[in-house]
Amino acid sequence: MSKSNNREPRKNNQSIVEEKLKTLNLGLPEPIKGANPEMKMPPSWIRVRGNRAFISGHGPQNPDGSIAGPFGKVGNDADVTLEQAYQAARLATLSILGTLKRELGDLDRVTAWLMVSGFVNVAAGFTKTTAVINGCSELILELYGPEVGQHARTAMGVATTPFGIPVIIAAEVEIDITAQIPIDAFRSSNEDLENIGGIIRKKGTIGE
Repeated sequence: MSKSNNREPRKNNQSIVEEKLKTLNLGLPEPIKGANPEMKMPPSWIRVRGNRAFISGHGPQNPDGSIAGPFGKVGNDADVTLEQAYQAARLATLSILGTLKRELGDLDRVTAWLMVSGFVNVAAGFTKTTAVINGCSELILELYGPEVGQHARTAMGVATTPFGIPVIIAAEVEIDITAQIPIDAFRSSNEDLENIGGIIRKKGTIGE
């Protein structure tokens, strides 16, 4: 039996996670746009395999899907402050959630956050990368709770990022695959069953 990601009953078939987003006055961005048209995008922003979803690195986005600033390196006397980078990590998390929503149809299908990999575009000497990626981790835990939202994590400083984005975050989650099969699929009428039986009797197997 799959886990319910917030241990709360759904109301009027509404996503629990999306209701929490509304409560926090947060929204999911549109698909990414505004990147360099000559840049080759990754094969896929998300790859679902069995009950796992692997999410490519996402950066902060504005609601319209454009890449959100500020841009540059994170540091005490650099382009981006620690506080701004923390907010960028939250926006990158919303970007990931937007991709999950488009792929899965329902954010409540995430049954466990397994791994978060954060990369911070750091200035020389900046070591507070964990504090930056906390912007992601704390939002996940706020939305999904500790049982589903708790995750393993990497928070690394890197020398450069595409477009000078201050934070890039990738993730791996476990998903409920039973939600892919509508319950009506198991409610065949007698007529449907008779038709299937007739095909089998006539041709031997359905695949013939």
